[in-house]
Amino acid sequence: MKRVLWAAVVLAVGCTEEKPAEPLSSLKPAPLPAVVAEEDARFQVAPAEVYGEPVPGKVLRVELAGEAVRLGGERFVPSKPEDQLRLRERVKEQGVLLVPDADTFLVQTSELLAVLRESAREVWLLHPEAPVAYPLVLRDEQGFQAWLAEAAPGKLRIIQRQDGFELTTSVGKLPGPDANGPSVPVRGGKQDLATLRKGLGRLKGRFTTSEDICLVPSFGTELAQAARALSGVYAAPGEPFFETLCFIYPTPRAPAVAGAPAGQEGPGR
Repeated sequence: MKRVLWAAVVLAVGCTEEKPAEPLSSLKPAPLPAVVAEEDARFQVAPAEVYGEPVPGKVLRVELAGEAVRLGGERFVPSKPEDQLRLRERVKEQGVLLVPDADTFLVQTSELLAVLRESAREVWLLHPEAPVAYPLVLRDEQGFQAWLAEAAPGKLRIIQRQDGFELTTSVGKLPGPDANGPSVPVRGGKQDLATLRKGLGRLKGRFTTSEDICLVPSFGTELAQAARALSGVYAAPGEPFFETLCFIYPTPRAPAVAGAPAGQEGPGR
């Protein structure tokens, strides 16, 4: 009888399958939950569609590349007097579409924009990522001051700063979350176009007779960034909050006078 029981035990042990040992990775503790501060939501930009006008067809495309531009197969440096004259003839009474690159700053375009303001029939700025464009009324610094001096209500302008948009009117600035900061601060390094539209909608409701608004980028702003900001001036495709959009650019430096001491410029400054 003992032999039978012993044989049964041996048989049972022999038939039992050994379970493989669990991998060492299973011993790794579960990760800790992420810590997210409540104020982190302030740095998230709400999604905003890109709005504007359809890209015009019969216009001259002027492609920007720093201080140089390309028009068709020709290259111009508008800061050079001889190139400026040639460019002036090419754009005379023509519609022009400005095509910004990623690295051209507003201060580099002052001579170009001055030529277009004086010679072109109309000027458009292309959005860098979307097939929309914006018709511009160009004003230099003196023209901007003259516009501000006009006896008209509103005088709405968007001051485009590195830290956001400051919405200013003839009666003061639209307050933002920080009294010392812009009306619409940058969030997470991105333009907050959704909030910009809300602010402009409020201003439109306050200044119902205002028909124009000026975008005033800091002169160190990339032209592509200014083009992105213009999307915020539209409530819907083809529906700007204000009829006329003016764009402020730095007044070009006066050319140096031949024979003058180094650093001395000609009249007009």
